[in-house]
Amino acid sequence: MDHRFERKLGSSGVALTALGFGAAPIGGFRFAIAEDEATGAVRTAYDAGIGYFDTSPYYGYGRSELRVGQVLREEPRDGFVLSTKIGRVMSPHRPDDATPPLRPNGLPFDERFDYSYDGVMRSLEQSYLRLGMNRIDVVYIHDVDIFSHGTPDAYERAYAAVLEGAVPALEELRRNGVIGAFGAGLNDTEPCLRFARDTSIDCLLVAGRYTLLVQEAMDELLPLCAERNIGVVIGGPYNSGILVHGPKEGSTYFYKPAPAGIRERVAGIEAVCARHGVPMAAAALQFPLHHPCVVSTIPGAISRAEVRQGVAWMRMAIPDALWAELKQEGLLRADAPVPG
Repeated sequence: MDHRFERKLGSSGVALTALGFGAAPIGGFRFAIAEDEATGAVRTAYDAGIGYFDTSPYYGYGRSELRVGQVLREEPRDGFVLSTKIGRVMSPHRPDDATPPLRPNGLPFDERFDYSYDGVMRSLEQSYLRLGMNRIDVVYIHDVDIFSHGTPDAYERAYAAVLEGAVPALEELRRNGVIGAFGAGLNDTEPCLRFARDTSIDCLLVAGRYTLLVQEAMDELLPLCAERNIGVVIGGPYNSGILVHGPKEGSTYFYKPAPAGIRERVAGIEAVCARHGVPMAAAALQFPLHHPCVVSTIPGAISRAEVRQGVAWMRMAIPDALWAELKQEGLLRADAPVPG
Protein backbone atom coordinates (compact mmCIF):
# COMPACT_ATOMS: atom_id res chain seq x y z
CA MET A 1 0.00 0.00 0.00
CA ASP A 2 1.38 3.39 -0.97
CA HIS A 3 1.70 5.48 2.18
CA ARG A 4 1.65 8.67 0.06
CA PHE A 5 -1.72 7.94 -1.57
CA GLU A 6 -4.14 10.79 -0.86
CA ARG A 7 -7.81 10.51 0.02
CA LYS A 8 -10.34 13.31 0.37
CA LEU A 9 -11.47 14.10 3.91
CA GLY A 10 -15.25 13.76 3.81
CA SER A 11 -16.94 16.53 1.85
CA SER A 12 -14.13 19.01 2.47
CA GLY A 13 -11.49 20.06 0.00
CA VAL A 14 -8.72 18.66 2.21
CA ALA A 15 -6.89 15.47 1.18
CA LEU A 16 -4.72 13.41 3.52
CA THR A 17 -2.00 10.88 2.83
CA ALA A 18 -2.91 7.33 3.81
CA LEU A 19 -0.16 7.33 6.42
CA GLY A 20 0.02 10.33 8.74
CA PHE A 21 2.21 11.33 11.66
CA GLY A 22 0.65 11.34 15.13
CA ALA A 23 2.59 13.87 17.19
CA ALA A 24 1.28 13.04 20.66
CA PRO A 25 4.34 11.04 21.79
CA ILE A 26 6.88 13.70 20.83
CA GLY A 27 5.21 16.05 23.29
CA GLY A 28 6.38 13.78 26.11
CA PHE A 29 3.16 11.79 26.18
CA ARG A 30 4.58 9.08 28.41
CA PHE A 31 8.27 9.91 28.86
CA ALA A 32 10.81 12.56 27.92
CA ILE A 33 12.12 12.56 24.34
CA ALA A 34 15.24 14.49 23.33
CA GLU A 35 14.68 17.49 21.07
CA ASP A 36 16.87 16.14 18.28
CA GLU A 37 15.12 12.77 18.27
CA ALA A 38 11.65 14.34 18.25
CA THR A 39 12.33 16.82 15.46
CA GLY A 40 14.28 14.12 13.62
CA ALA A 41 11.15 11.95 13.60
CA VAL A 42 9.11 14.80 12.08
CA ARG A 43 11.84 15.49 9.50
CA THR A 44 12.10 11.80 8.55
CA ALA A 45 8.32 11.59 8.12
CA TYR A 46 8.19 14.62 5.86
CA ASP A 47 11.16 13.47 3.77
CA ALA A 48 9.54 10.03 3.38
CA GLY A 49 6.45 11.53 1.78
CA ILE A 50 4.12 11.51 4.78
CA GLY A 51 1.95 14.53 4.12
CA TYR A 52 -0.35 14.70 7.15
CA PHE A 53 0.71 15.77 10.64
CA ASP A 54 -1.59 15.85 13.67
CA THR A 55 -0.78 17.63 16.91
CA SER A 56 -2.53 19.32 19.85
CA PRO A 57 -1.87 21.93 22.54
CA TYR A 58 -2.45 19.17 25.09
CA TYR A 59 0.47 17.05 23.89
CA GLY A 60 3.22 18.16 26.23
CA TYR A 61 1.36 21.37 27.07
CA GLY A 62 2.57 22.94 23.84
CA ARG A 63 5.77 20.96 23.30
CA SER A 64 4.37 18.86 20.44
CA GLU A 65 3.19 21.88 18.47
CA LEU A 66 6.53 23.60 18.96
CA ARG A 67 8.44 20.58 17.68
CA VAL A 68 6.17 20.00 14.69
CA GLY A 69 6.36 23.67 13.76
CA GLN A 70 10.14 23.78 14.13
CA VAL A 71 10.45 21.37 11.20
CA LEU A 72 7.44 22.05 9.02
CA ARG A 73 7.47 25.84 8.97
CA GLU A 74 10.64 25.68 6.87
CA GLU A 75 8.85 23.63 4.18
CA PRO A 76 6.48 24.79 1.41
CA ARG A 77 3.12 25.24 3.09
CA ASP A 78 1.19 23.41 0.38
CA GLY A 79 3.41 20.37 0.82
CA PHE A 80 1.60 19.00 3.89
CA VAL A 81 -1.69 19.04 5.80
CA LEU A 82 -1.63 20.13 9.43
CA SER A 83 -4.25 19.51 12.10
CA THR A 84 -4.46 20.55 15.72
CA LYS A 85 -7.14 20.63 18.37
CA ILE A 86 -9.22 23.00 20.47
CA GLY A 87 -10.90 22.58 23.83
CA ARG A 88 -8.05 23.51 26.13
CA VAL A 89 -6.37 26.86 26.71
CA MET A 90 -2.89 27.11 28.22
CA SER A 91 -1.66 29.46 30.94
CA PRO A 92 1.76 29.71 32.66
CA HIS A 93 2.40 27.16 35.39
CA ARG A 94 3.38 28.82 38.66
CA PRO A 95 6.26 27.34 40.68
CA ASP A 96 4.10 26.70 43.73
CA ASP A 97 1.41 24.85 41.73
CA ALA A 98 1.18 21.07 41.81
CA THR A 99 2.73 19.22 38.86
CA PRO A 100 0.09 18.83 36.14
CA PRO A 101 -1.26 15.27 35.93
CA LEU A 102 -0.55 12.85 33.06
CA ARG A 103 1.99 15.05 31.31
CA PRO A 104 5.04 15.30 33.62
CA ASN A 105 7.40 15.88 30.68
CA GLY A 106 5.44 18.79 29.28
CA LEU A 107 6.27 22.46 29.22
CA PRO A 108 5.50 24.63 32.29
CA PHE A 109 1.91 25.42 31.36
CA ASP A 110 -1.44 24.44 32.85
CA GLU A 111 -4.46 23.58 30.75
CA ARG A 112 -8.11 24.33 31.33
CA PHE A 113 -11.09 23.24 29.32
CA ASP A 114 -12.75 25.96 27.27
CA TYR A 115 -15.16 25.05 24.48
CA SER A 116 -16.61 28.55 24.13
CA TYR A 117 -16.46 30.66 20.97
CA ASP A 118 -13.74 32.82 22.54
CA GLY A 119 -11.96 29.74 23.82
CA VAL A 120 -11.70 28.37 20.27
CA MET A 121 -10.23 31.62 19.00
CA ARG A 122 -7.80 31.90 21.91
CA SER A 123 -6.66 28.30 21.56
CA LEU A 124 -6.06 28.64 17.83
CA GLU A 125 -4.18 31.91 18.31
CA GLN A 126 -1.87 30.15 20.76
CA SER A 127 -1.43 27.26 18.33
CA TYR A 128 -0.50 29.58 15.45
CA LEU A 129 2.21 31.13 17.61
CA ARG A 130 3.62 27.82 18.87
CA LEU A 131 3.65 26.36 15.36
CA GLY A 132 5.07 29.52 13.81
CA MET A 133 2.65 29.11 10.92
CA ASN A 134 -0.37 31.10 9.80
CA ARG A 135 -2.45 28.21 8.49
CA ILE A 136 -4.02 25.21 10.17
CA ASP A 137 -5.92 22.97 7.76
CA VAL A 138 -8.04 20.80 10.07
CA VAL A 139 -9.22 21.51 13.62
CA TYR A 140 -10.55 18.81 15.94
CA ILE A 141 -12.70 19.43 19.02
CA HIS A 142 -10.75 17.46 21.61
CA ASP A 143 -11.73 15.03 24.36
CA VAL A 144 -15.45 15.64 24.87
CA ASP A 145 -16.06 12.43 26.82
CA ILE A 146 -16.67 11.10 30.31
CA PHE A 147 -13.07 9.96 30.82
CA SER A 148 -11.64 13.42 30.17
CA HIS A 149 -14.25 15.32 32.18
CA GLY A 150 -14.63 12.90 35.07
CA THR A 151 -18.40 12.50 35.44
CA PRO A 152 -21.43 12.14 33.15
CA ASP A 153 -22.72 15.56 34.27
CA ALA A 154 -19.42 17.28 33.50
CA TYR A 155 -19.34 15.56 30.11
CA GLU A 156 -22.87 16.77 29.32
CA ARG A 157 -21.95 20.33 30.29
CA ALA A 158 -18.90 20.18 28.05
CA TYR A 159 -20.93 18.85 25.12
CA ALA A 160 -23.53 21.60 25.57
CA ALA A 161 -20.73 24.20 25.60
CA VAL A 162 -19.36 22.74 22.38
CA LEU A 163 -22.72 23.04 20.60
CA GLU A 164 -23.17 26.58 21.85
CA GLY A 165 -19.68 27.92 21.27
CA ALA A 166 -17.09 25.73 19.57
CA VAL A 167 -19.21 24.44 16.69
CA PRO A 168 -20.45 27.90 15.59
CA ALA A 169 -16.89 29.24 15.84
CA LEU A 170 -15.46 26.45 13.70
CA GLU A 171 -18.31 26.68 11.19
CA GLU A 172 -17.51 30.38 10.82
CA LEU A 173 -13.80 29.72 10.33
CA ARG A 174 -14.56 27.04 7.74
CA ARG A 175 -17.08 29.25 5.94
CA ASN A 176 -14.53 32.06 5.73
CA GLY A 177 -11.78 29.76 4.46
CA VAL A 178 -9.59 30.15 7.53
CA ILE A 179 -9.64 26.37 8.04
CA GLY A 180 -10.37 23.66 5.50
CA ALA A 181 -12.29 21.26 7.72
CA PHE A 182 -13.23 20.57 11.30
CA GLY A 183 -14.23 17.56 13.32
CA ALA A 184 -13.83 15.88 16.69
CA GLY A 185 -10.95 13.88 18.14
CA LEU A 186 -12.19 11.23 20.55
CA ASN A 187 -11.39 7.88 22.15
CA ASP A 188 -14.94 6.52 22.47
CA THR A 189 -17.60 5.76 19.87
CA GLU A 190 -20.58 7.18 21.80
CA PRO A 191 -19.50 10.84 21.64
CA CYS A 192 -18.39 10.28 18.03
CA LEU A 193 -21.95 9.24 17.20
CA ARG A 194 -23.33 12.36 18.88
CA PHE A 195 -21.06 14.65 16.90
CA ALA A 196 -21.90 12.87 13.66
CA ARG A 197 -25.64 13.22 14.30
CA ASP A 198 -25.78 16.69 15.82
CA THR A 199 -23.22 18.78 13.95
CA SER A 200 -21.84 19.61 10.51
CA ILE A 201 -18.42 18.03 11.08
CA ASP A 202 -16.31 16.97 8.10
CA CYS A 203 -14.32 14.32 9.96
CA LEU A 204 -13.65 12.31 13.08
CA LEU A 205 -10.33 11.28 14.58
CA VAL A 206 -11.14 8.00 16.33
CA ALA A 207 -8.48 6.42 18.53
CA GLY A 208 -8.32 2.65 18.97
CA ARG A 209 -11.92 1.79 18.03
CA TYR A 210 -11.35 0.47 14.51
CA THR A 211 -8.24 -1.67 14.51
CA LEU A 212 -7.11 -5.20 13.74
CA LEU A 213 -8.06 -6.01 17.33
CA VAL A 214 -11.21 -3.88 17.85
CA GLN A 215 -13.91 -3.25 15.26
CA GLU A 216 -16.71 -1.83 17.38
CA ALA A 217 -16.93 1.25 15.14
CA MET A 218 -18.50 -0.94 12.45
CA ASP A 219 -21.70 -1.36 14.47
CA GLU A 220 -23.06 2.18 14.13
CA LEU A 221 -20.32 4.75 13.70
CA LEU A 222 -18.81 3.84 10.35
CA PRO A 223 -22.21 3.28 8.68
CA LEU A 224 -23.31 6.71 9.91
CA CYS A 225 -20.09 8.28 8.63
CA ALA A 226 -20.68 6.67 5.25
CA GLU A 227 -24.24 8.01 5.19
CA ARG A 228 -23.15 11.55 6.08
CA ASN A 229 -19.88 11.60 4.12
CA ILE A 230 -17.75 12.09 7.22
CA GLY A 231 -14.10 11.20 6.78
CA VAL A 232 -12.47 9.08 9.47
CA VAL A 233 -8.88 9.26 10.66
CA ILE A 234 -7.67 6.34 12.77
CA GLY A 235 -5.47 7.08 15.75
CA GLY A 236 -3.93 4.37 17.91
CA PRO A 237 -3.85 1.69 15.16
CA TYR A 238 -1.68 -0.53 17.40
CA ASN A 239 -4.05 -0.26 20.40
CA SER A 240 -1.29 1.45 22.41
CA GLY A 241 1.37 -1.09 21.52
CA ILE A 242 0.08 -4.63 21.87
CA LEU A 243 -0.30 -5.03 18.08
CA VAL A 244 3.40 -4.24 17.71
CA HIS A 245 4.96 -5.95 20.72
CA GLY A 246 2.62 -8.92 20.88
CA PRO A 247 0.88 -10.57 23.84
CA LYS A 248 3.84 -10.69 26.19
CA GLU A 249 3.40 -9.83 29.85
CA GLY A 250 3.34 -6.05 30.30
CA SER A 251 1.96 -5.25 26.84
CA THR A 252 -0.49 -2.38 26.98
CA TYR A 253 -4.01 -2.12 25.66
CA PHE A 254 -5.59 1.36 25.82
CA TYR A 255 -2.54 2.39 27.87
CA LYS A 256 -3.17 -0.19 30.60
CA PRO A 257 -1.78 -3.71 31.08
CA ALA A 258 -3.62 -5.94 28.60
CA PRO A 259 -6.03 -8.43 30.20
CA ALA A 260 -5.59 -12.14 29.57
CA GLY A 261 -8.44 -12.34 27.06
CA ILE A 262 -6.94 -9.61 24.92
CA ARG A 263 -3.48 -11.19 25.06
CA GLU A 264 -4.99 -14.50 23.95
CA ARG A 265 -6.73 -12.88 20.98
CA VAL A 266 -3.57 -11.04 19.97
CA ALA A 267 -1.64 -14.31 20.16
CA GLY A 268 -4.06 -15.79 17.65
CA ILE A 269 -3.71 -12.81 15.31
CA GLU A 270 0.06 -12.93 15.61
CA ALA A 271 0.12 -16.65 14.76
CA VAL A 272 -1.95 -16.14 11.60
CA CYS A 273 0.29 -13.27 10.50
CA ALA A 274 3.39 -15.39 11.13
CA ARG A 275 2.04 -18.21 8.97
CA HIS A 276 1.85 -15.74 6.09
CA GLY A 277 5.24 -14.17 6.77
CA VAL A 278 3.77 -10.76 7.68
CA PRO A 279 4.59 -8.76 10.82
CA MET A 280 1.42 -8.27 12.84
CA ALA A 281 2.14 -4.54 13.03
CA ALA A 282 2.07 -4.28 9.22
CA ALA A 283 -1.36 -5.89 9.09
CA ALA A 284 -2.53 -3.62 11.93
CA LEU A 285 -1.35 -0.50 10.16
CA GLN A 286 -2.94 -1.35 6.82
CA PHE A 287 -6.19 -2.95 7.98
CA PRO A 288 -8.25 0.20 8.81
CA LEU A 289 -7.50 1.79 5.43
CA HIS A 290 -9.49 -0.85 3.59
CA HIS A 291 -12.70 0.66 4.95
CA PRO A 292 -14.09 3.23 2.47
CA CYS A 293 -14.72 5.81 5.22
CA VAL A 294 -11.16 5.72 6.54
CA VAL A 295 -8.94 8.38 5.01
CA SER A 296 -5.70 8.09 6.99
CA THR A 297 -4.11 6.31 9.91
CA ILE A 298 -1.75 8.21 12.20
CA PRO A 299 0.45 6.09 14.44
CA GLY A 300 2.57 7.94 16.94
CA ALA A 301 6.33 7.85 16.46
CA ILE A 302 9.14 8.91 18.78
CA SER A 303 12.20 8.37 16.60
CA ARG A 304 13.52 8.33 13.06
CA ALA A 305 13.68 4.54 13.21
CA GLU A 306 10.02 4.22 14.17
CA VAL A 307 8.97 6.43 11.26
CA ARG A 308 11.04 4.40 8.79
CA GLN A 309 9.63 1.17 10.21
CA GLY A 310 6.07 2.46 9.83
CA VAL A 311 6.65 3.36 6.19
CA ALA A 312 8.12 -0.10 5.55
CA TRP A 313 5.12 -1.81 7.20
CA MET A 314 2.76 0.33 5.14
CA ARG A 315 4.45 -0.64 1.87
CA MET A 316 4.58 -4.35 2.68
CA ALA A 317 2.50 -6.65 0.48
CA ILE A 318 -0.09 -8.57 2.49
CA PRO A 319 -1.67 -11.64 0.88
CA ASP A 320 -5.45 -11.79 0.68
CA ALA A 321 -5.25 -15.21 2.32
CA LEU A 322 -4.09 -13.62 5.59
CA TRP A 323 -7.30 -11.60 5.92
CA ALA A 324 -9.35 -14.64 4.93
CA GLU A 325 -7.71 -16.80 7.60
CA LEU A 326 -8.23 -14.18 10.29
CA LYS A 327 -11.95 -14.24 9.47
CA GLN A 328 -12.08 -18.03 9.36
CA GLU A 329 -10.47 -18.17 12.80
CA GLY A 330 -12.97 -15.68 14.21
CA LEU A 331 -10.20 -13.17 14.86
CA LEU A 332 -11.59 -10.52 12.50
CA ARG A 333 -15.18 -9.57 11.84
CA ALA A 334 -16.63 -11.38 8.86
CA ASP A 335 -18.02 -8.12 7.44
CA ALA A 336 -14.82 -6.09 7.84
CA PRO A 337 -13.71 -4.70 4.45
CA VAL A 338 -10.45 -6.30 3.29
CA PRO A 339 -8.83 -7.00 -0.08
CA GLY A 340 -10.09 -10.03 -1.94
